[in-house]
Amino acid sequence: MYLLKIPRLTIIKGIRVSKLSFLAKTSILIAFFFFIDKILAFVRVGITSRIYTDEVHLLDVFNSANNVPDVLFALISGGALAMAFIPLMSDYLTTRGRDAAWDLFSRVANLAFIVTGAAALFVAIFAQQLVDNVIVPGFTAEQRVLVAELMRLNLISTIIFSISGLVMASLQANQHFLLPAMAPVLYNVGQIIGAILFVPRFGIHGLVYGVILGAAFHLAIQIPALFKYGFKWTPALDLRNTGLLEALKLLGPRLLTMGGIQLIVIARDYLASLLGQPGAVTSLAYGWMIMQVPETLLGTAIATAMLPTLAELASRENWHEFRLTVERALRILIALTIPIAAVLAAGINPLVRAAFGLDAETSTLITWTTRAYLLTLTGFSIQEVAARSFYARKEPLYPLYAVILRLAMFIGIGYLGVTLFQTVGAPVIAFAEIALLIESIILFGWLSNKMHEPILVWSAVGRGVVAALIGGATAYGVAVIVPGSAVMTALLGMVIGGVVALPFIWSEIKLLLKL
Repeated sequence: MYLLKIPRLTIIKGIRVSKLSFLAKTSILIAFFFFIDKILAFVRVGITSRIYTDEVHLLDVFNSANNVPDVLFALISGGALAMAFIPLMSDYLTTRGRDAAWDLFSRVANLAFIVTGAAALFVAIFAQQLVDNVIVPGFTAEQRVLVAELMRLNLISTIIFSISGLVMASLQANQHFLLPAMAPVLYNVGQIIGAILFVPRFGIHGLVYGVILGAAFHLAIQIPALFKYGFKWTPALDLRNTGLLEALKLLGPRLLTMGGIQLIVIARDYLASLLGQPGAVTSLAYGWMIMQVPETLLGTAIATAMLPTLAELASRENWHEFRLTVERALRILIALTIPIAAVLAAGINPLVRAAFGLDAETSTLITWTTRAYLLTLTGFSIQEVAARSFYARKEPLYPLYAVILRLAMFIGIGYLGVTLFQTVGAPVIAFAEIALLIESIILFGWLSNKMHEPILVWSAVGRGVVAALIGGATAYGVAVIVPGSAVMTALLGMVIGGVVALPFIWSEIKLLLKL
């Protein structure tokens, strides 16, 4: 259960072979299911895009309708609670036992369900006013009415996630990662069923029915593991309970932090609606999704696996090992994500057209939006580790301060971009996410100062940049020079570009074994 300081060694025919550390194995397990999840996500989006290839405005409507429900999920449900709740529950498991931990879980889950339900009811009542004045004021009146209608329906999935997200966090605190990793896969399965079976009968509403079904799958797959770890539900709330009060003290700043992040999402689509550019909202949603593939497989997988271990190290005040664990993760993420971003940017254009089946103009818009997002890939990946490091230390105010700075920078850069470079369109809004890279650097500066030992990553930065320049140039050159279909030459270029980049970052790849 505890982090091994030195990877175990075994002897195979006289050769010493380093075994994978617990964190490495866990990261690979999570990354594998995230990979399956991303494949299914692209299948889902590909099906949906082809259904509405001549009605891109309806895709804009559907993607916009997800905004407020996503905000509620992030603020009140597992999205906000997980990072702050896992360290607290890990502490309870370590010092007080499972019964006390499940009692705490029950009280937090009960409160989350009640608050989510109340917030969902409020949003349902005022959905049209929110859409008209906050979400997408630049849409037509007919589009805004449909956005509000779909938003109300989508709130059902948010209520389900208010429990499912906490279940995921509690299982991860118990060092169980298999079923929580499978849950997002089932979520996509539900949405694919909606696109194939429900849309022909219910139209655009069928996509939302698929979201609701996926949310139910997301919760159901995790329930068996609860009982494996002795889950007992306490049907109580009692706001005076000391454990619940302690949880609220940690969760309060986390809620505000997630509020700032979700304001960025709302501001993104608000700015996109002002462009008057068909497909702008969809290109931002799809570009974000493409960038999230490597970010999830690397940043989220490693950070998710690390959090319970970091929480244990923090509770034992083992700060030296804490810093080394963070530093190793940073070096891996920086060295890998910089060249991955370059190689993807070089070959993404024909793949977008093939994946989504949209017209040339919309495909080009998605391509350039994706490239703008890829500039922020490293920032997104290392921010996953940065935020979790502070939550493991039970210091949730630092991520809050950082996200306030990020929100101000994003709105400033995005507004200037839309005002001065309106012809560029959606990519200029995606570029504003460069604010996240600045936020990540600030967070690690603060963390390094608290460690009293510097977090050293500059060698990884240097190797990553060299690998990016060589790998990206190779990928683009192969795609342009080699004859054949655009899709095949792009894929070939990306593979060769990745292989050429490997020697420059090999030391960081080997470091993954010691994570």
